[in-house]
Amino acid sequence: MATKNKLRDAAVSIGTAVGKADGKAHVAVKKAAKAAKVARQELNALSKQVDALKKQLNKSTSRLKSALQ
Repeated sequence: MATKNKLRDAAVSIGTAVGKADGKAHVAVKKAAKAAKVARQELNALSKQVDALKKQLNKSTSRLKSALQ
């Protein structure tokens, strides 16, 4: 009878450890997903800024060319 209790106790401690590890992994994945979302938003914002700067540079270039003529 004592052996069954020891086995059950071991199984409980193993299950507890697995559950804790699974919970920590879930939290880590959630944080990584949030970080990826923020990074994607920042990248989109930067690409919009680059496009605006390209447009401004093209305008400035064309004005400069017409002014030099």
